[in-house]
Amino acid sequence: MIALIQRVTQARVRVGGAEVGVIDGGVLALVCAQRGDTEREADALLAKLLAFRLFADRQGKMNLSVVDVGGGLLLVPQFTLAADTSSGTRPSFTPAAPPGEGERLFGRFVEQARARHLLVAPAFSEHPCR
Repeated sequence: MIALIQRVTQARVRVGGAEVGVIDGGVLALVCAQRGDTEREADALLAKLLAFRLFADRQGKMNLSVVDVGGGLLLVPQFTLAADTSSGTRPSFTPAAPPGEGERLFGRFVEQARARHLLVAPAFSEHPCR
């Protein structure tokens, strides 16, 4: 699994005008399951995400994780992160997990995040990976 992360002071996701996820300060993570990924990859990515030192300590050094600062985690499924753009001008999404598998692994990712961190806001509508 792969993720694109951003430290935020606030973040929200709207789908069709409806707010489906919101956090105050914390981390926004676009998360993508790739072909062949399993629960092992999901758990490893979550462990890294929760441990990344993205926030400043009292000395101004980036030494604190989202867990350390009690920040929110806004998780957004985003299969386009797996795009293969190496040839031509039309990206191939073959590297991404099939939709059903992507949904399952993203669901696992959210479930495990909620078990390990207090402030988790998954952002998805009826069909999270499409």
